[in-house]
Amino acid sequence: MIFFEISKRNIRLNWLRSFLAAAGIVIGVVAISSMGMLGSSLTLSVTDSLSTVGDSVIIIPVVGQPGQNMVTTESLITDRQLQQIVRVVAPNEAVPIYAGADRIEIGPDKAVASLYGIRPDQIPLMVDIADGIVPRSTSGALAGATLADEYDLKTGSRVKVGNETVRITGILEEQGMGFDINPDNALIVSDRWYSTTYDQDDYDQVIVKVRDINDIDAVKLAIERTLNRRDDEVTVYDTRMILEMIVETFNQISVFTTAIGGISLVVAGVSIFNVQMMSVTERIKEIGIIRSIGTKRSEVMKMFLYEAFILGLVGSGIGGLLSFAGGFIAVSVMLQDTSYLFNPQTLFYIPYGMGIGLIVTLASGLYPAWKAAHLNPIEALRFE
Repeated sequence: MIFFEISKRNIRLNWLRSFLAAAGIVIGVVAISSMGMLGSSLTLSVTDSLSTVGDSVIIIPVVGQPGQNMVTTESLITDRQLQQIVRVVAPNEAVPIYAGADRIEIGPDKAVASLYGIRPDQIPLMVDIADGIVPRSTSGALAGATLADEYDLKTGSRVKVGNETVRITGILEEQGMGFDINPDNALIVSDRWYSTTYDQDDYDQVIVKVRDINDIDAVKLAIERTLNRRDDEVTVYDTRMILEMIVETFNQISVFTTAIGGISLVVAGVSIFNVQMMSVTERIKEIGIIRSIGTKRSEVMKMFLYEAFILGLVGSGIGGLLSFAGGFIAVSVMLQDTSYLFNPQTLFYIPYGMGIGLIVTLASGLYPAWKAAHLNPIEALRFE
């Protein structure tokens, strides 16, 4: 491996130039890995937040303009429509929901909170209870995790909603953002209490909880064929489709951010190319000597590729070590949650960035190595 030793010697002799070239690779690897880790963490965060609603079909009344073959006299889902939905989605569960908002008073504090009216026996289908029980009377309510934390609500607390008072019977698990309901900053009351208090008989939406996620398309089609046979009475969409669209969007954002980091790696590649071309120019006579004693072109080419490989390996290695710190800082600033940083999907971007850095370095050194190998030995010896 004498040519490998010669390559190392040349790097030592031109250590400052080599250091700057390797530093460019370090910066490039850190940039591409950190941006990739940030994009991956962002995607995982959104996926986790929304994955719990991937089994739902949501039905809401159509809102449109006259003359567009849309029913505009109905702003709610009627009991007739609900019975049709229940019949066509069986054995899946259809959950009719009242949804609104009102002023609440908790001691001296006043605020506005979302309200959901749901049949007590169907509440466990929609939310998980961290503490307490489902309300057994019409005056009971469940408090969302965020609302309970902000106003120190506990089981037994009393909350004034509008002109009525309800007693908190339980605190919900934190659920995060959803497409069906968002209970974290809400109160969930019984459907009878909501209907009586707000004098509302019809429903704002119906959520179908599909037992087998593979049946979602069939359930949607059955609802649309039944309710929208003559006129468009309802809009039907499933959270799985929305979740897939959002995840795909964030994956594209991840690719974009990684590409931005890759720009710095391209700049580093240009630096390596420049260093290698300078090395070839400075060592033309040396190349002539080693070629004149029988060294093959392939061996000369390897000698210069070894230099590029060493610079790339050192730069990529250091860059990989620093990438974790860069990714940690980026994720901490953007998400305030570093738990996704340790996911294999996120950590993959460290070896990915190192590999790209090494490939770019070798590609940048390819032409200078080829040029060195194809120098005419006689002309090289005459070079001054």
